[in-house]
Amino acid sequence: MELTHVFSYFFGGMFLTNAIPHFVSGLMGRAFQSPFAKPSGVGLSSSRVNVIWGWFNLALAYLLVCRVGNFNLHATGDVAALGAGMLLLGVLTAQRFGRFHGGNSAAR
Repeated sequence: MELTHVFSYFFGGMFLTNAIPHFVSGLMGRAFQSPFAKPSGVGLSSSRVNVIWGWFNLALAYLLVCRVGNFNLHATGDVAALGAGMLLLGVLTAQRFGRFHGGNSAAR
């Protein structure tokens, strides 16, 4: 597997992870933090903005995972790169946004 594919799958995992809370919050009709809010990443964006932002992240994840190289769910290296990106962004966003939603006990 080429190094460019590893990076592509890693970042694809990050975009996939980022798509989930935005898209789901938007579908639920809830405002959620986004880069388009004021202040960026702290203020809330509308549910419509979050659906669009979530969809955009999902499209980028698709391009990075499905259109670069030949991603194989049975190849440990491919899945490890994707999973590492998902885990890293998941932990970082849980820490960052936990203070807004009560999920970070250190911020209480």
